[in-house]
Amino acid sequence: MPTAIITGASRGLGRALTIALHQRGYALAVDARHSDPLHHAVAGLDRVVALTGDITDPAHRAELIGAAPGLIDLIINNASRLGPSPQPRLADYPLEALREVYATNVLAPLALIQLALPRLAPGARIINVSSDAAVEPYPGWGGYGSSKAALEQLTAILAAEQPDLWIYAVDPGDMRTQMHQDAFPGEDISDRPAPEQRVSGFLSLIEGERPSGRYVVENLIAVAGA
Repeated sequence: MPTAIITGASRGLGRALTIALHQRGYALAVDARHSDPLHHAVAGLDRVVALTGDITDPAHRAELIGAAPGLIDLIINNASRLGPSPQPRLADYPLEALREVYATNVLAPLALIQLALPRLAPGARIINVSSDAAVEPYPGWGGYGSSKAALEQLTAILAAEQPDLWIYAVDPGDMRTQMHQDAFPGEDISDRPAPEQRVSGFLSLIEGERPSGRYVVENLIAVAGA
């Protein structure tokens, strides 16, 4: 039975990936900051340990790693922090808020990987969920976007340093999620695809043999459907 860790599993993409991997027979250790949404998300699922906590907390990270049975086959660093909303220009960005964004989006994923390395199965896979804001200079996205750019560079270097692992940075594209709504307060985002529509792109990396690197989910889905 393969084992996976998924952060930020209470809603959106994290929840969709949790359900998809459970259906494929994974044992799962998942987390989120808020207890009620997390336990609602995994209600009725066996082989799932759900832990409430903040991924920036070292004790919580250790608990999450400890909850995963056996060797770990997959880590999905999905938990993210948007930062202030509406998002401020960099010239006005509160630096304490920026520290929190970097702590969640950059340092916590690396810290979780560092802690998990001795427990990883041969050929294990690591997916760091990124964004198009990591590569596109959208005004107002300097905090979140630069944190995801840093995460992508960490991902690329980890892949170079750990050639026996499959390590990916994945841009899922726009989705109809609470975080996306928070990024565009007051706007109608009902035209965005549901997170469940992005899962097949992730599965193509989890179950395929694509080399480590950066991938865009829409491209993965297009190739699979060609």
